[in-house]
This record gives sequence, structure tokens and C-alpha cells, in this order.
Amino acid sequence: MWILEKNTPQRPRGLKQRFVSALLYCTGEMQQLHTHMQDKFFPLQLVEWCLRGISRVILLNNPLSGALILAALLLESPWQALLGMLGLLASTFTAIILGQDCEEVSSGLHGFNGMLVALLMGVFSSAGDWYWWLLLPVCLGGAATTFLSSSLSPLLDRWDLPVNVFPFNTVIVLYLACTGTSNPYFPNHPAQPPGAPGSTNHTQLHGVVLGVGQIFACGTVGSSLLILGAVFLFSPILAVYALLGSGISTMAGLSMSVQHSFLYSGLSGFNGALGCMAVGVFYILSCRTHLLSIANALLSAYTDIALSNLLGVVSEHTNMHTLSSTPSGFHFCIQPVFVCFPLTCAVGSPSKQLGCNSDRHSDAVADRKKPQRIQNPYWKSILARTELALTQAMVCGQYECN
Repeated sequence: MWILEKNTPQRPRGLKQRFVSALLYCTGEMQQLHTHMQDKFFPLQLVEWCLRGISRVILLNNPLSGALILAALLLESPWQALLGMLGLLASTFTAIILGQDCEEVSSGLHGFNGMLVALLMGVFSSAGDWYWWLLLPVCLGGAATTFLSSSLSPLLDRWDLPVNVFPFNTVIVLYLACTGTSNPYFPNHPAQPPGAPGSTNHTQLHGVVLGVGQIFACGTVGSSLLILGAVFLFSPILAVYALLGSGISTMAGLSMSVQHSFLYSGLSGFNGALGCMAVGVFYILSCRTHLLSIANALLSAYTDIALSNLLGVVSEHTNMHTLSSTPSGFHFCIQPVFVCFPLTCAVGSPSKQLGCNSDRHSDAVADRKKPQRIQNPYWKSILARTELALTQAMVCGQYECN
């Protein structure tokens, strides 16, 4: 019997099994694709890095999710998609030139802050779409986020805290404070605090879905559903957390009498969605983390309302009418200090964490690899030539001075 079973050829997998295998291959972090792309041409690697950087904005790490989000941005506004990609490329190329950790660059950690800066510059600009002069601050701002991120990482790593969107908030606040609403070259819209009057055609249910889309400044239901689908592709649990956080944040806005234009357009929901999803990314799932995610969503909503009203008062006295809209991510920088500091973090897909032991994650966090620089042959030769040119210029300058 054993010999007959051994010599019997295996049956080919059915269509259902192949579909399930392909679906599982596309979910999570897609590590097999990441390993497969390591020996490919640099342009192909750059595409994967950029797609992962797009998904990093919403705490994901999946190139297909990044492609869906890019499609949502194109559906919402091609101009916004162009600005976002330029900011992403500027920050990614800056990280490559500076010789940042190759694993961080390839996973998109040095790209999402530049993309956020570019998207917000386009949203706040009152010059309209296809204002080509805006490309200059977009590229400079995207590159500046990499410098800030690389300088803050060693400081925050001592307490095992993520950099998050500190660089994005710093750059966008400086940009809005420098330009204002009456700048002749880069004018911005005057911001409205949450208590300002406004009108909207959306319903409360639309506001919960739009809260996920407003993370990328998308205000239509179609784009928001595509972004929600990108989250679901990476982890269905994170998709549930995104909707839960947006709904909790919307209810918190109702309790504070926030104007309906903020509630139903998703502007009051995206912070709660990010806060609720952050717990699902950083922690192994348990009953305690569910309660912590709800508390984090409430903290996100109330902190956002408080900072918006506070900066609204400051902007009235200082004549900087754009500052009241800048707390879009400051609370998301502050909250990890209170949320991630007391407990051990385990970053990854929540759906993957369900089958993992907490001891394995703590060991994985403890055993960190040393940073490695980009080993791509194309960029290696370019960097070598640049260093040689700079060395020759310095030697020539010293010779002339002598």
C-alpha cells in the first residue's frame, strides 16, 4: 500500500486552490516579491520601493496596496497624484544619495513623509491645479523630510519609538508659516477651524468611509473605497480598524459640536482611523489591544479638535490663517510616545500576527540587524564618482588657498 501511494503522481491543483494561493501571495507584506526583486534592474526595484512608500502612508507595506492607492489618487485628481509621486521620488532619491539603510529605503520608510508633504502642499495651494511653480517646494520639501527622518531616528531609537510623521508635520508647518495666504508665488487657502460654518452634501455614513480616503486628501466615495480596498488587501483586520476608528472619531466630533462639513466630509474621521490602525500594526492582537485601539481613536479625535481650535485662535492673532489646519498629524506624533513606550512593539500585519507567538516578536525586535547601505551597482558607481569629484574639488580649493 505504501509503495502504491508513493508511486502515485500528485493531482494537479484545482482552479480554486490556485486562486487561493494567488490571493494569499498578494496579501500581507509580499516578502516573496521583495526577495525576487533584489537582483532585478534598478528601475524595477524603484517601482516596488515607491509603491511600498505609497502604502506606508496608511501604515501598510504592500506594493499592490500602493498601486490601488495610486489609482485612487489618479481618480481623485491627476495633479495631486503627480505632486505625491514627485514628493515620494524626491525623498527616496535623497535617502539613496545619503546612503540610508537599504532595508528601510526598499520598504518605503523614507518615502511616505515626502508624499504627505507634497499632497498637503497641493491641497492648501490656492493657485489651482497644474501650477507648475509648486513643483519646486514639493521637491525641496520631500527631500527635507529625509534629512529630518535620518536625524530623528537615532534619537528616538533609544526609546524604541518610531519617527512616524514628525518630518512631514515639521516641513508642512514651516512651509505654511513662510508662505501664508497672500504670498504672490505660493498662495494658500485660509483654513477653517472645526467650529466654522460650512455646508456639505454627504451623509454621516459617507463621512465614515471618507474618513479613510481623507488620509490621502481624497474627498470622493470611489477613491475612498479604493483606499479601503488597499487596506483590506494588506490586512482585513486593519480595514475593520480603519472603519471603526473613523466612526469613533466622527462620533467624538458630534459630541464636541463640530460642524457637519467636517464630520460628513471625513475631515474629522481620518485621524481616528489612523490612531485605531496604529494599535493594530504595532501590537499583537488581544482583547486589551482592542480596547486600546478604541481609546487611541478617541484620543486622536479629541486631540485633533483641541489643536485645531488652539491654532485657530493663534492664527487669528498672528494673521497666519493657514495654521489652524496644520495639526493633521501632530497628535499622531505625540500619541506613540504614550501608546508605544509602555509596551513592547511588534510591527507587522495583524492578520499575520494572529498565528504568531508574542515571544517570537519580542525576540525579533531585540535582534535588530545593523544598517546596510544601498548595494545597487548603478547607484554605487554614481555615488563613487560624486565622492571622487567632491574630493578633487576640496583638494584643488586647499591648493589654491595655499
